[in-house]
Amino acid sequence: MTSPALPSASDSAVLDAVATGIPAALSDLGHLVRIPGMAWPAFDQTQLQRSADAVAALARDTGVFDDVRVLRAAIPGTEELGQPAVLASRAARNGRPTILLYAHHDVQPPGDDALWETPPFEPTVRDGRLYGRGAADDKAGVMAHIASIRAVSEVLGEDLDLGIALFIEGEEEYGSASFAQFLSDNKEALRADAIVVADSGNWDSVTPGLTVSLRGNARFVLRVRTLDHASHSGMFGGAVPDAMMATVKLLSTLWNDDGSVAVEGLAERDSPTPEYSEETLRDEAGLLPTTQPIGNGTILSRIWNKPAITIIGIDTTSVAAASNTLLPETTVVLSARVAPGQSGADAYAALERHLRAHAPYGAELTFSDVDLGDGFLVDTSGWAVGLTRDAMRDGYGVAPVDLGVGGSIPFIADLVREFPEAQILVTGVEDPHSRAHSPNESLHLDTFRHAVATEALMLARMNALERPL
Repeated sequence: MTSPALPSASDSAVLDAVATGIPAALSDLGHLVRIPGMAWPAFDQTQLQRSADAVAALARDTGVFDDVRVLRAAIPGTEELGQPAVLASRAARNGRPTILLYAHHDVQPPGDDALWETPPFEPTVRDGRLYGRGAADDKAGVMAHIASIRAVSEVLGEDLDLGIALFIEGEEEYGSASFAQFLSDNKEALRADAIVVADSGNWDSVTPGLTVSLRGNARFVLRVRTLDHASHSGMFGGAVPDAMMATVKLLSTLWNDDGSVAVEGLAERDSPTPEYSEETLRDEAGLLPTTQPIGNGTILSRIWNKPAITIIGIDTTSVAAASNTLLPETTVVLSARVAPGQSGADAYAALERHLRAHAPYGAELTFSDVDLGDGFLVDTSGWAVGLTRDAMRDGYGVAPVDLGVGGSIPFIADLVREFPEAQILVTGVEDPHSRAHSPNESLHLDTFRHAVATEALMLARMNALERPL
């Protein structure tokens, strides 16, 4: 793409419009946080529809879009529809490019309300942060898009020629089951030269980050069975292996003594990482004073470039119901984070091979509910990456850091497949203390202001580009 000698709108005018619009954006964000829109069937699904309708109204009120709809796509292989998503679009004019802005309006369940210092769905400001479920992940991403569009539209007026597609998903926290079908159904409306996925984080509350790598994931349910019925632990203990004993011994083979992954076939990526101290890790992760970090190599290489395995659920007898019984079976949920560059399918195959090879005492293993996602590596040579880095520098007043992220955004693989020519930019409004998915989730207000400024500058500068033939 080529840029004219002078931008069509000055940076200062855009930044002034952003500053003026922040109070309204935060007010709208508070309204969204009050809507408990969760995609799990156990929760009130009318709230998720209410959330989608509220986002659609915000998009319409910008006055920018030619079309705004709330849509659902089919979940492949079922007769069910996915959750409501918002799709807004405006066509590019005068040879300008098109940008797709993605975020999601659904949120994680709040968990135990007693662990929240203030009610999870009552937005509360204290110490420069806005607290509430979804305040950071990812309703702030939604409002960063809306607020930046408002600012650029105010400054450019009729000179806004940039094509914009806005896609606000409604089931990201629940696995994005209909995401790929939604892309297929709406491919032409979503087609873009660059895609901004506003669902990641920053280096810290004052330093922006451009996410250039993401780990993949392999999640599955494992059932371990050793008996066809429960037996008396006094009568048979010492001769009969119960399922819990077998499970403990089996799962322990997944890690080396230092806590690094011990599964043959799980890859590691060799890539340099910035300086990051153990003290910073302790502060951001909440390690107890006596708890030691695990793994080897630099701390960020362990989080960004190496695999990790976590037991995220287990079904067995509760402490309250414990009895002197040999358990016939247990069920666990394992979640593996996969190094960028290795497919989720290959990682799962390695895990299944390892577990079957190490099953103790001939324990019977059953695998089910397998969920896979591939990692992501950004081609940093593209025009949009340079433009985004410059906008981050000017929006935050600090040079950005290229980040790897230990988490996963598996649907990016769907975006790459459907739109192979588009440049994908993974940005975000979170900082390391946002506590996304945890009690007391919060948004750093200055980070939000800077994120909106960054995106508004991106849009204004893209508006000054000519799309090549």
